[in-house]
Amino acid sequence: MSHSVIVVVLLALAGFLAGGAFTTWKNNSRFLAAILGICAVLAVVGAVLWWR
Repeated sequence: MSHSVIVVVLLALAGFLAGGAFTTWKNNSRFLAAILGICAVLAVVGAVLWWR
């Protein structure tokens, strides 16, 4: 698997997690939203570090 594919997959995962965090935040599940948000940030950081 090439580096570009992994970066795209990590960014897609981050978007999916961010959408889940937003939805759970709107449904008043703040703790789960925070966990999903942290995971989204970690996925973006992983994509940026992988790109380098």
